[in-house]
Amino acid sequence: MALLNMHGVDFSVGGPLLLEHVDLAIEPGERIALVGRNGAGKSTLLKLLSGELKPDDGDMRVQGGVRIARLEQEVPAGQGGDVFDVVAGGLGELGDWLARYHHLLDAEDLDTEALAQVQARIEAAQGWTLDNRVTETLTRLGLDGRARFDGLSGGMKRRVLLARALASAPDILLLDEPTNHLDIESIDWLEGFLKGFAGALVFVSHDRRFVRALATRIVEIDRGQVTSWPGDWDNYLRRRDERLHAQALENARFDKMLAQEEAWIRQGIKARRTRDEGRVRRLKAMRAERAQRRELQGNVSLGLAEAGRSGRKVVQARGLHFAYGDRVLVRDFDTTILRGDRIGLIGANGSGKTTLLRLLLGELKAQRGEVELGTQLQIAYFDQHRASLREDWNALDNVSQGQEYVEVGGVRKHVMGYLQDFLFTPDRARAPITRLSGGERNRLLLARLFAQPANLLVMDEPTNDLDVETLELLEELLGEYPGTLLLVSHDRDFLDNVVTSTLVMEGDGRVGEYVGGYSDWLRQRPAPAEPASTAPRQAAGSGAREPGSNAGPAAGAPARRKLSYKDARELEQLPGRIEALESTIAALTAEMTDPAFYRRDSAAIMEHNARLGQLQAELEAAYARWAELE
Repeated sequence: MALLNMHGVDFSVGGPLLLEHVDLAIEPGERIALVGRNGAGKSTLLKLLSGELKPDDGDMRVQGGVRIARLEQEVPAGQGGDVFDVVAGGLGELGDWLARYHHLLDAEDLDTEALAQVQARIEAAQGWTLDNRVTETLTRLGLDGRARFDGLSGGMKRRVLLARALASAPDILLLDEPTNHLDIESIDWLEGFLKGFAGALVFVSHDRRFVRALATRIVEIDRGQVTSWPGDWDNYLRRRDERLHAQALENARFDKMLAQEEAWIRQGIKARRTRDEGRVRRLKAMRAERAQRRELQGNVSLGLAEAGRSGRKVVQARGLHFAYGDRVLVRDFDTTILRGDRIGLIGANGSGKTTLLRLLLGELKAQRGEVELGTQLQIAYFDQHRASLREDWNALDNVSQGQEYVEVGGVRKHVMGYLQDFLFTPDRARAPITRLSGGERNRLLLARLFAQPANLLVMDEPTNDLDVETLELLEELLGEYPGTLLLVSHDRDFLDNVVTSTLVMEGDGRVGEYVGGYSDWLRQRPAPAEPASTAPRQAAGSGAREPGSNAGPAAGAPARRKLSYKDARELEQLPGRIEALESTIAALTAEMTDPAFYRRDSAAIMEHNARLGQLQAELEAAYARWAELE
């Protein structure tokens, strides 16, 4: 039985309906990805599901006792207190009492009377179970309840807010852009955590790899219509393209018929005398239908202003060293960047990626070492904080800067027409940028960046808040860019599709250089060192060399010896096992694409999803074992 049902729900914020006649059911154990263009209504639908907004029309039914929690897109401003206070605050008044109890308990001067009063209130409300739940949630998410919330990094703050949502033990968890501003390590952690979440999950994300890893159903919002696509992300892409192609053919057929009828109605006097009144009525109906059609939002038209070629050597760094106090961010780093290189920077939040960029560009002076910039460089910088946008100017002024025309790709364009290529209507182009959404601000920054002639592009987190279509166009543009690119991003697919080499912040000031993108780095990176306390046990179990033996640089690592007969047999059988698992997974996924699948009872759907998850885990383990034996 569905946990939540929406029937014929309409919602408007002025103008055409943002959501029109929405029918949606959420089953137990589902992981639903909400997708759509920026401004399509994804966050609005989450707020409707959580009850924060009420529909203009239609019916919403939540099964009795179902708890719903939502993680917002942005960290709320002004949130203070300890981590325990923030997490317990999601439980309402009882949560406040629990936070008060812990503060009194940790105080230097114990106020026994106040403590007894709070304890009595908690006991009367049977609140100790919730106290245990908050503590367990903090432990599962690796959080210190006594830490100050306002002293945490952006990624850790989002983890605390996730704990706040989970503390209520929701049956439906709603997540709005949970990967925004998280580093790759945190995204991987969140991915693994959500795979083990027992309730239903509805999330919005533009991170394609994140969606591929989690989603069991895709729900698309397009021009007010909400469409459900059972199955994974790749199945959705294929079926969406088929639908759009069929829709385009039908619209073309309708427009041709309408044009013929319009030509007929404009014929001369003789035709008007014998006019078929039924045909006239049909024409009026066709005109009304055409007027109500909502066109597909266009794609951003991206192009780069051309600049002269730089010298062959763009940046030469020798012995770079930089530290803040005792914390070393870059240690003895050497590199040479040549014209045409597309380099990605990977590392945890706060590891020094932006600092390294500034050192390489000469904006920051190294404490040791030197940087030599090449000749004829023209640099364009995309700032992740969007600080280069003037808040007191509108979008038009931020791009034009007093000029009426810009030259892009050898073509001279009026600034308003250029902004329309980035999906800004004249009204939005003249609106103060304080009224623009995050996605619109990112598009504006791209418009400003690409209007500058440049042969060295420096992009610091350009993918935040961009929808998938714009991301793919940006990938294509950067893939064909003839200049040099330095890119900081936590979008793993974006890195794989754009960069040709990576610089990785490996900790303690070490910067590693690797060929290829993110996936290539995963294959090449050195294995993490094992803790000393577990080394002897693992050595005994895996045939590793003993510490202190004459093993050279590979001491402590498993020896590369000939496989045993048993391992050789296992390696021989693994490809067949992997192929069988993939065939079974494909068959189960195909079942989920059948509309009749979701008419089954909830127990059968949950059993099917559990079976699919188990097989996917077995497949991942088989691939890992194959790599190990190889």
